[in-house]
Amino acid sequence: MKRIEKIYNYMVDQSKEFLLKDILAGKGFSAASISEGLSMMRNNVSLELNNLLRADKVIKIKGRPVLFLDRETVEKLLEYKLEPGPLELEDFNELMTNEDIEDAEKSPFDSLIGYNTSLRTHIEQAKAAVLYPPNGLNTLIVGPTGVGKTLFANMMYKYAIYAKKLDPKAPFVLFNCSDYYNNPQLLLSHIFGHVKGAFTGADVEKEGLVAKANGGILFLDEIHRLPPEGQEMVFYFIDTGTYNKLGETERNRKSIVLIIGATTEDPASSLLKTFVRRIPIVINLPSFSERPSKDKLDIVKFLLANEAHRVNKAIKIDAEAIKAIIGSVSYGNIGQMKSNIQLVCANGYLNCINNKDYIEIDFKSLPSDIKKGLFSLSSKKLEMEELSQLFENQIIVMPQGYKLLAEEDPYEPTFNLYKIIEDKAAILKDEGADDKYIKNFITTDINIHLKCFYKKSKNSAQDREKILKLVNEDTLEFAEEVRALVEVELKRNFNERFLYAFSLHLSAFLKRVEYGRSLQYTNIKNTIDDKPEEFNISLKIKNLIEKKYNIKVPDMEVIYLTLLISSIQEEQNNERVAIIVVLHGSSSASSMVNVARKLLGEGVVEGIDMPLDVSPQKVLMDIIEKVNELDMGRGVLLLVDMGSLTSFDNIITKKTGISVKTIDMVSTALVLEAVRKANMLDMNLDTLYDSLKDFKGYGLYSKDSQSVLVQRSAAIITICSTGEGTAKKLKELVHNIITNITREEVFIIPIGIVNIKAELEDLMNHYNILAAVGVMNPRIAVPFISIESLMGGDGERRLMSIIKKNNIPIDKKEENIVVKQLCEDSLNEFLTFLNPHKIISVLINFVSALEKEMSSKFSNSFKIKLMLHVGCALERVIVMETLTYSGDPGTIDTKVLRYIQEAAIKFKETLKITLTEDELYYICDIFAKY
Repeated sequence: MKRIEKIYNYMVDQSKEFLLKDILAGKGFSAASISEGLSMMRNNVSLELNNLLRADKVIKIKGRPVLFLDRETVEKLLEYKLEPGPLELEDFNELMTNEDIEDAEKSPFDSLIGYNTSLRTHIEQAKAAVLYPPNGLNTLIVGPTGVGKTLFANMMYKYAIYAKKLDPKAPFVLFNCSDYYNNPQLLLSHIFGHVKGAFTGADVEKEGLVAKANGGILFLDEIHRLPPEGQEMVFYFIDTGTYNKLGETERNRKSIVLIIGATTEDPASSLLKTFVRRIPIVINLPSFSERPSKDKLDIVKFLLANEAHRVNKAIKIDAEAIKAIIGSVSYGNIGQMKSNIQLVCANGYLNCINNKDYIEIDFKSLPSDIKKGLFSLSSKKLEMEELSQLFENQIIVMPQGYKLLAEEDPYEPTFNLYKIIEDKAAILKDEGADDKYIKNFITTDINIHLKCFYKKSKNSAQDREKILKLVNEDTLEFAEEVRALVEVELKRNFNERFLYAFSLHLSAFLKRVEYGRSLQYTNIKNTIDDKPEEFNISLKIKNLIEKKYNIKVPDMEVIYLTLLISSIQEEQNNERVAIIVVLHGSSSASSMVNVARKLLGEGVVEGIDMPLDVSPQKVLMDIIEKVNELDMGRGVLLLVDMGSLTSFDNIITKKTGISVKTIDMVSTALVLEAVRKANMLDMNLDTLYDSLKDFKGYGLYSKDSQSVLVQRSAAIITICSTGEGTAKKLKELVHNIITNITREEVFIIPIGIVNIKAELEDLMNHYNILAAVGVMNPRIAVPFISIESLMGGDGERRLMSIIKKNNIPIDKKEENIVVKQLCEDSLNEFLTFLNPHKIISVLINFVSALEKEMSSKFSNSFKIKLMLHVGCALERVIVMETLTYSGDPGTIDTKVLRYIQEAAIKFKETLKITLTEDELYYICDIFAKY
């Protein structure tokens, strides 16, 4: 490293803890202090400091001694960009306004938007937690994704320094428990550390975060991801201030740490009661929708100012665009708004990159998803009026309005979006591309970068956990990147079905490459001609696969990718007929709709009850509102009973422009048939109406047709993109489930999505198809079970119901094959000495015994959680590292304890392992939380 670099890095590193009041008090770097700190000659240091001044890296404060400050640090503290060029000052106060000097003395919480309105109570709680003697009160921050839990914890840390409860150099250590939620041992190792040999792979001793946070704050984000034993270790540390590393038996290590946890879940249901009792302060942060209008507008201005600061350009934005951005926020709160604002600012920057000194954003330039926000906000008249009173037609945000509230931001992309735009625009310009092409290309690129980054934070952890049972983390992350690309190219969103299907397809393809197997491809020309858009996207995915895995992807593999994308698109097509049931009475319509939902799942169906004392005009207005809300592009079918309701369809169509048809004399059977055909058979409004207008109910079909079905062999089909790897794995799982349910022969037939219609037609001529399981709904007149449903626990029950309905004798041998396989796979990851394959049946018997004793049926997720905990407890007994119960045994439910003690006898009888009383207490805690 060069001398000048060493000096600059030294200044940057030493400046990290600087506060504005420190600089005002005369803190800075002299040539003498740097010379001493780096053991360099003073005249050499002076030479390099002046070189750094000319390079705009530092500023110079004249005086005795002459002081230098890192320019970026000063800009962060002043919250605005300094003018370019060497900066020499007589006094640092030349850069300060009276307001800046006052801000230096303000509480850090005063920087938060809503500090004296929507966050006032929450800040008072936080201050009380920090100031409570001697070392503060441990705190839990609760709130949905994106409300600012990490920022709030950071403000608590800064306030502790401001109030002199912590040293300015005290650590603030942030750790996200979800990063290692599928590996509890590694998670606990990160928090508490481990000794050499504590577990497989622990080759050297490691300090934990508890040690690193000594004298400061440890922030555990998504704390509900801590396993029960981890929560127990944390609350023991809270109680005693002592802990042990993994692999140690004595808790003789000490650390003084204030713990702040954050969770999106309900603490009562996601954390042990014994753990929650040790967190005296719980702060529930409001969602974005719960904030007042002024707060929402101030948040928009703040985020826009941050983007203006990045590019050092003013941003002009019109009123309609601001309202659309505010209305576009749904699931992700402020985090989602930040993503949306970065997207619109990046597009605005692209438009002004060569010809304007400001970024202009108007409603017309917004992406369609964000434009919809204005229509969402329009339904909230009061909020629209409040916002209109807060600003005129346009807002101008200057770069000087920038504020840095926290060093680390989970919603801050790791890449410089504006640098990407500049670099790619320059490259494309050099290659001779015109402005229109450059704009289209870079707009797509912007979308991909942002969608890929923010999609990861949005994904449900439970969905990821299920997918990770089938593929590895690397494959899933690549699938998320591909999903972002496909969403941008096709201008639509895809749910977790895409991740399931693509991850499994990719995993199977990589296996084929590994073993040198190839597939037979047919009908290629038709696929390219029929689906050109999907084919071009698949070519891009092919390039991504080749680049990432350093393999050659056959051109023909693109055909399967094309079919995969096409089938998922069809499966997830949102355009379908909506159904509204309207009946006289206080609950008749809602009752019918509930029956349909229970039997057929969630469809686009709603009920409107019409009490006899409500006027027809009022009901008409309610229906019009519901029609506008539910229409998905194919119109609405009204199912009514009688009277004025039968004549509403033409009036509604005239008022809304949405096609509406009505069928009267509604029955539960008619509602079921309408929902089934609209959702599963994908009918349009006219076809659906024609098929239902003479519907007389179920129950009348010929005995001849029934006998034909009985004579054919029963079969279940499993579907994946190729019919190879994944479908065969599904075949094995479904086969295990079916052979466990019945002794009768049921053929399990794997097929691919190439020529699926022809294959199905042939199979239906030879087999009685009972059900389809896989990555896409084949839309035939049999039940479909998605992979998600099969893995999530509902699929096995549905398969048994299907077998029963087809009059096939039931001879069930074991309970829950899916739980058995998933649990055994997980235990393979956690256990070192015990053989999961041998103990799984004992664990299942243990759980079954508890269900019988407690007269209760546990959910699949609870069974897996309980079996994993007990499996690890059995291993702890073997290696003599059992947990010591730190709670009060007197609070244990003695009845539950007795049930567990009796069921645990099975371990002694079959494995010669006896669980300790303390381990049994912890199992009781799991039930207390259930």
